Amino acid sequence: MAKVKFQTLDETSASFWALVGLHVLLVALGLGAALYMEEHGHIVTGMNNQIVWGLPHVFAVFLIVSASGALNVASVSSVFNRLAYKPYARLSGILAIALLAGGLAVLVLDLGRPERLIVAILKHNFKSIFAWNIYLYTGFMAIVAAYLFAMMDRRASQNATLGKSIGWLAFAWRLILTTGTGSIFGFLIARELYDSAIMAPLFISASFLYGLAFTVLVLIMMSSETRAELMTEEMIGKFRGLLAIFALATLFLTIVQHVTRLYSTAHMDAEMFILRDGGIYTLMFWGGQILLGTLLPLGLLAARGFDGGRRGLTLTSILFLAGGVAQMYVIIIGGQAFPLKIFPGYEVSSSFADGAIGRYIPTLPEALLGISGISIAMLLTAVALRLLPFLPQAAPEKA
Repeated sequence: MAKVKFQTLDETSASFWALVGLHVLLVALGLGAALYMEEHGHIVTGMNNQIVWGLPHVFAVFLIVSASGALNVASVSSVFNRLAYKPYARLSGILAIALLAGGLAVLVLDLGRPERLIVAILKHNFKSIFAWNIYLYTGFMAIVAAYLFAMMDRRASQNATLGKSIGWLAFAWRLILTTGTGSIFGFLIARELYDSAIMAPLFISASFLYGLAFTVLVLIMMSSETRAELMTEEMIGKFRGLLAIFALATLFLTIVQHVTRLYSTAHMDAEMFILRDGGIYTLMFWGGQILLGTLLPLGLLAARGFDGGRRGLTLTSILFLAGGVAQMYVIIIGGQAFPLKIFPGYEVSSSFADGAIGRYIPTLPEALLGISGISIAMLLTAVALRLLPFLPQAAPEKA
């Protein structure tokens, strides 16, 4: 394979700056929404004593999971020595950092008291999975930054052992990070729809899918901006195949997750709540996650008459990401809406809505704050591409 040359994003179109302006506006609206909620309290949101993680958490977890998967292209090139993916390794790394930063920004601003984050940094309860994740997130950013340095520095890039070692560390760390994120829900045994060991592998599989979808969309947009063929037909085919494999893996683990609960009589009510009786959560599961976000893009990828080029890849990537948001909504909010069984086997009645389905209607400030996380990630990526050579000049003719 010929030596890959990289470039900065020097020449940009009017549509690029229009998109940047839109992201700047969305970030400003998101910050305004955070200040509004800070000033008036969470009473202005749809959250309550039953639903304490709302729509901003959906976007935050979605971005954090995607960040881990966005590094997949870099891992394939260095850890598994697939040279065809090497031209996209730098972009993969910076996109992973940007997505994580966007997710964490939403997470911090949704705390209600963001300044108290310093307490979590200085005082640690290592029995809490949340405390573990502080180290996982900060460690991920540091390791990926070192990974990028090893790829971009002239002397460091000549040391193959150094690059491969950091690549293996980044690969292992991202798996641990996604396991930790999934375990946030898997370890909460009080919630019937959370308590499951399969949450960790499900989140890992989902991260591969959503991270690759983000990477593909950025690559297609940059191909348009640089007016260069950053992806050959061969690479388009590889990305289509990987998206299909990751989508099928996520679908399989989702099926196992629900079949396992259906097999258990104790969890039958909780499972039927998601599959049949949950209203908006059932609609989001079947219509959003399964139909729109999984089966439809898989069918498009498999259809012979479908445009399998850049336009088709753009559409299927957007559908997979929409399905990812729906999946996080069902897991995070649907899991809280189903009532807690404080005394299993007994009927509990009080003035605190015991045994009642939690009601949650997202408000505009929550939506603006959540969407702003995506805009933060995209703006950070755009700035990085303008300042440093993360983009290949052109895809090699044959990998």
